[in-house]
Amino acid sequence: MKLLGSGTSPYVRRTRLLLGDADYEFASLDIYGADRDELRKHNPALKIPMLIDDDGQSIYDSRVIARYLTEKLGLERPDWAQENQLTLIDAANDSMVTIALSKRSGLDTSRDINFYALQHERIARSIDALSAMAADGAFDAWHYPSMCLFCLVDWAEMRELFDFSGHQPLRDLKARFADQPMVAATDPRKAL
Repeated sequence: MKLLGSGTSPYVRRTRLLLGDADYEFASLDIYGADRDELRKHNPALKIPMLIDDDGQSIYDSRVIARYLTEKLGLERPDWAQENQLTLIDAANDSMVTIALSKRSGLDTSRDINFYALQHERIARSIDALSAMAADGAFDAWHYPSMCLFCLVDWAEMRELFDFSGHQPLRDLKARFADQPMVAATDPRKAL
């Protein structure tokens, strides 16, 4: 298997954490530079991560890749509550990526316009809900939703996209899982 993506992407990192010590090759791409053509060649949606399986099939999107790996590696499937957790994590993460790309493009994301107001509200409401779930123990075990939430919190802090000071359960989650296998090896700061 070959995983294509960026070393700074929280979506790529969550996939690498799920892969753990499975046998695969990781190709770190500069998706906004020299490696853009490589991404175009394999994924018309231009999204990362992307997995090429041993039969040459391309699998797009981290959620679809996770489903594929769950079956291939015999991992436990998320239940419906965990699927809802993943939806909240993805909603916050997608909106944060939108904010980050807008800032990188020189746009003022603090302006009071509907598009950015929606992103900020989605982030805040999703993080509030995830923090409450973490306080209730939903992420005490190291499973795929915990991996995804860990990656979101760590990436958002690195990019200074959200202040987690009012969300101690999420800060505790990050500290609790900092020593999990592959966490240090996939630290996005190493890819900057």
